[in-house]
Amino acid sequence: MSIVTYNNRSIANISAVPGAAKSLTHIKTLTASSDSTLSFVDGSSDVVLDSTYPIYLFKFINVHPASNSQRFTFQGNASGGSGFNETMTTTHFQAEHSEGGTSDFRYRTASDQAQGTSFQAITQQVGNDNDECFSGSLTLFNPSSTTFVKHFISRCQEYENSNYSQDVFTAGYFNTTSAIDEIQFKFESGNIDAGTIKLYGLKDS
Repeated sequence: MSIVTYNNRSIANISAVPGAAKSLTHIKTLTASSDSTLSFVDGSSDVVLDSTYPIYLFKFINVHPASNSQRFTFQGNASGGSGFNETMTTTHFQAEHSEGGTSDFRYRTASDQAQGTSFQAITQQVGNDNDECFSGSLTLFNPSSTTFVKHFISRCQEYENSNYSQDVFTAGYFNTTSAIDEIQFKFESGNIDAGTIKLYGLKDS
C-alpha cells in the first residue's frame, strides 16, 4: 500500500481528498414547529426521492409531540397516487427499561399491519413533557423500483410517557411495484411540536 503525501503537509488545510467520494448526501431538512404533518415529496422544495439513489435515509432528531403518549407514524404515496394509503405488511417490537428498573422485551401486535393501509407506527407512546422526545432513523430501499416491493427498516429510541427508555424496531414493505415518491410523517394525534427530520441519499458503492 502506497502512502499519499499532500503538498501542504497539513491535514487541516486539505479541502478534498483525490478519489474520495461522498456516499451519503444530504437532500433536505424539515424542522417542525407545531406542524400536523411533515412531508417529503419528490420534485417539491428540492426533495429528491427517485432513482437518483438506491437507498434513502431519514434521520429523526429530538422529535417532540404536542399531545402526550403518541405514536409517531409514516406512510407513502406511489407515483401519481394520493391519500398516503399504500398497502403495507410490517413487524414491530421493542425493548424497554424504566427509570424504576422495570424491563421488558415484547412484540407489539397493535403496531403491525398485514396488508394494511394505515400510517405505520415507528415508536410507541412518546411523552410530551418538556424533556421527552424521540430520535432515530428510517431506511427506505430502492423506492423507485417498478419490479419489486419497497422494503424499509426503522429503529427509534424514545422517552416514553411513563418514564421508560424504549428501543423500538419496525420493518416491512410497501406491497406495490409502483415507485414510491412521497413519504409523510405525523403523530397519531396532535401536532409535531418540535424536532428535525433530515433526508439523505445513499449512493451505490
